[in-house]
Amino acid sequence: MGVVGLLYVGAVLFINGMMLLGKIDPRAAGIFNLFVGALQVITPTVLIILGGNDPLTILGASGIFLFGFTYLYVGIGLLGGFDTTGVGYFSLFVAIMALGFSFANFRLLNDKPFGVIWLYWSFLWLLFFLLLGLKHGHLTAYTGWVTAIEGWVTAAIPSFFLLTGYWQRWNQNLLATLLAVFGVVVFGGLWVLMRKRGELPSRAGPRGGETIAAH
Repeated sequence: MGVVGLLYVGAVLFINGMMLLGKIDPRAAGIFNLFVGALQVITPTVLIILGGNDPLTILGASGIFLFGFTYLYVGIGLLGGFDTTGVGYFSLFVAIMALGFSFANFRLLNDKPFGVIWLYWSFLWLLFFLLLGLKHGHLTAYTGWVTAIEGWVTAAIPSFFLLTGYWQRWNQNLLATLLAVFGVVVFGGLWVLMRKRGELPSRAGPRGGETIAAH
């Protein structure tokens, strides 16, 4: 059930990335954030109820709430035109907690690929904090690209392969390594490329993220 929700997390991240890049109207994106936010709150609630008192089930489900609350927060903010500071600082909380969930996946759940994916999410939500909480508007385009890419790499593609059974057939250590290398190379390379093109000025520009939310 959680895997199905992950598929639509990929969709909402892609849409929000396109919104940050100016391709989608914020209010239009806000509606879909509400859909996915509701799904990501209902899903872990059901998983916890059905899972009884199993600690690992509760642990896994608890992480989903972080994203569900984020998307609801963003959707309401976009539709209402509210200031982004609150969702920005909530994103800092998510970024920190994602490090804990990464550790849990590596050590408790023995799921190294998702241990790496949680690091991806920690990095992305840190960008949301810098953009929305601290108003570093010069990060808008970079954050948009990272958001859109992570929508596919950390959610849509893994969920599809999990649903079809192919994910489990691959060597998990190799998969985790490939994900880690991909993240460093692509996001590091994207940063360098955008700096060379002047798309990442050293100081924040006029786009301060006041009404644009990204997750």
